[in-house]
Amino acid sequence: MSGGDGTRRVRAGRRTVEVHRPDKVLFPGGGDAKEYTKGDLVEYHRAVAPFMLPHLRGRPLMLERHPDGIDGPTFMQKNTPDHYPEWIPRVEVAKEGGTVRHAVCDDTATLLYLADQASITLHRWLSRADSVDHPDRLVFDLDPAGDDFEAVREAARLLGELLDELDLPSALMTTGSRGLHVIVPLNGRHDFDEVRTFARDVADTLADAHPDRLTTAARKKERGERLYLDIQRNAYAQTAVAPYTVRPRPGAPVATPVTWDQLDDPELHARRWTVADAVEQARTNPWSGLLNRGRALGPARRRLNALRG
Repeated sequence: MSGGDGTRRVRAGRRTVEVHRPDKVLFPGGGDAKEYTKGDLVEYHRAVAPFMLPHLRGRPLMLERHPDGIDGPTFMQKNTPDHYPEWIPRVEVAKEGGTVRHAVCDDTATLLYLADQASITLHRWLSRADSVDHPDRLVFDLDPAGDDFEAVREAARLLGELLDELDLPSALMTTGSRGLHVIVPLNGRHDFDEVRTFARDVADTLADAHPDRLTTAARKKERGERLYLDIQRNAYAQTAVAPYTVRPRPGAPVATPVTWDQLDDPELHARRWTVADAVEQARTNPWSGLLNRGRALGPARRRLNALRG
């Protein structure tokens, strides 16, 4: 449904969301990349909502906004503006010297409203609003030195094998940029310091075993050509890109959950899916119940200590 001023009105559950300037190009075409408009972004979010919302509900968000498209300025928005509709939930969380009022996306209408705000990428907390100090996700970010996806693929295999040895379930996601995220579901009983220390020890164990290929060095100049096992997101107020969110790159690639079997697909790469086909992948339910299997880290810590000698 369109308004005479170029505004499009989109129905989402009990609400109608106004989409302003739906024909505005957010992703310019060129080369092999297709052009996508704000209207395309909204339609993608409407289609992917059933698969994306379970990963967003109840979590503080940081919004990566590109009002003039991906070639324009970027705004990283944590605080929720007063003009946002009152039906969008907020959560107030502590920060140094005060608080931040984050938006929370619990329904399709909110997802579409954020898309209308040109929030191209949604970055979510690893904890929920009702227990912000206790994450229920642990994330390893496999970050290659260049755009070498084979190095990412190999690192993911090694990390997956180690997590299997620790008897921890894990899920795999393309980032829509250059790498992969490996996500471990937790039971929410550990605080961020405990989780981050455990993640660092896992990453160090892997890097020590493969020092020529992997590193945990935070400084780029110390990494050389090695892949960086980044565990920095596992801290209070840090965020990770949400499953099925779009990245601000040509062609509108999407951070997309995959199965471990798909890691062997020669066509897999970090930008394999875009807004044109990510919903098809989502319908295959690649994580199938895995994130409901949140674990305590105690048994895994004992196994890790035994491995480390």
